[in-house]
Amino acid sequence: MSDVRAPAVSGRFYPGTPAELERALKNLMSPLGPIAHPAACRAAIVPHAGYLYSGVTAAHAFARIRIPPIVIIVAPNHTGLSRAPGGASLWECGTFETPIGEVRVDEETSKAVLEACELVAVDHLAHRDEHSIEVEVPFIRFLAPQSRIVPLVLSWDDWKSCRALGEALAQVVRASREPVLLLASSDLSHHEPANTAELKDAQALGAVQKLDGEELLRRCHREGITMCGRAPVATVLAAARQLGASRAEVVDYRNSGWVTLDESSVVGYAGVVIS
Repeated sequence: MSDVRAPAVSGRFYPGTPAELERALKNLMSPLGPIAHPAACRAAIVPHAGYLYSGVTAAHAFARIRIPPIVIIVAPNHTGLSRAPGGASLWECGTFETPIGEVRVDEETSKAVLEACELVAVDHLAHRDEHSIEVEVPFIRFLAPQSRIVPLVLSWDDWKSCRALGEALAQVVRASREPVLLLASSDLSHHEPANTAELKDAQALGAVQKLDGEELLRRCHREGITMCGRAPVATVLAAARQLGASRAEVVDYRNSGWVTLDESSVVGYAGVVIS
């Protein structure tokens, strides 16, 4: 089994050549200007669509974060492929390749996550074609090239599992010898008219701003909010609360209609910084 995770959506979700990707990331980050005091925050939520649609929102979040040496990325499983019995699939070692260079997986922290939660298992299959972690990695490589990642893909969305994994991640962060950022990868409502998506997304983000992962899942299920990363976000909220977080700031919100100019069917995106 290879320890190198090759790009699956390079050239589709983001530019596939080094020069084009570097230029795209500079164009996304430069208009935001230097943030005087980027936060040493506990967690963040970033979208994972193609950069054309959600790159600006992701940039708004990344611009406000001081990226630490280790980033635990928690993302949803879009492919349905998984060999993890507990539904939390870990890529435990090696590197994630991008057109602008590799990002190493932090083996020590990966091992700690594996030992801390029985839901987690090594499972490269779930990562092979999954885009929800891949699209975040170039931002990390561009902004903090020495940082390492711990990639987790989740195949469930029940609160019991989210809380268990969140508490385990908080335990790992507290024990780490280096600072750790928890990064939840999620888009919001899918294929709704813009006005409907905005109302539903406001409900989801309201729960996020209360740091209430359980309520987030409850609202998504009750209101039919098709937020693909609701479990990763609920998990990260559970961990952040354990770590003493008290604030979740929505730093950008938009939908795909802003690009397509078609508001009949959109996908929503938000960037959130949790401190």
